[in-house]
Amino acid sequence: MLSKETLHKEIDALPEEFAEEIYDFVNFLKSKRIKESTEATLLSESSLRKDWLSAEEDEAWQDL
Repeated sequence: MLSKETLHKEIDALPEEFAEEIYDFVNFLKSKRIKESTEATLLSESSLRKDWLSAEEDEAWQDL
């Protein structure tokens, strides 16, 4: 696995004109991760809805 230190060295060795492109790519990776996480959450919600939205479940959690 590539270490952050190695990645920093590689980025530092690049010409300055690549800085904006690297920054854009980092932001792309961050937004991709958020999107994937959100999609997984939404898929889980739809598959678990039948368990969550029940009178038994409401009763179990009513004292909290």
